[in-house]
Amino acid sequence: LYLAESGGGLVQPGGSLRLSCAPSGYVLDDYAIGWFRQAPGKAREGLSCISGSDGSTYYAPSVKGRFTISRDNEKHTVDLQMNNVIPEDTGVYICAAEPARVTTVQAMCANIFLDASWGQGTQVTVSS
Repeated sequence: LYLAESGGGLVQPGGSLRLSCAPSGYVLDDYAIGWFRQAPGKAREGLSCISGSDGSTYYAPSVKGRFTISRDNEKHTVDLQMNNVIPEDTGVYICAAEPARVTTVQAMCANIFLDASWGQGTQVTVSS
């Protein structure tokens, strides 16, 4: 079981970025996938989570209306589209997977885990 993030980089305030999480060794429909942010000096924040087969989603208030999580079954990825980014979005973005039968998107994004696997993360820097 392996998770690989990609798509991070430097982006100007107001710009957009698309991150991808590629789980390997997973049946995607069997897992809830979440995107988390680790900013310097701050606790890890659950930004957006998407469930297994029913597609329900959760967004943290800090990103709701700006970020969109989606599953691409052809590419076997879970993507995070980031629009209208702000400097406070800077951090390491990490994806996690947990069996859908043991969690909900609300619990997962609240950092409540029973059997999660984590990627290494990708750096996003929002700066002019």
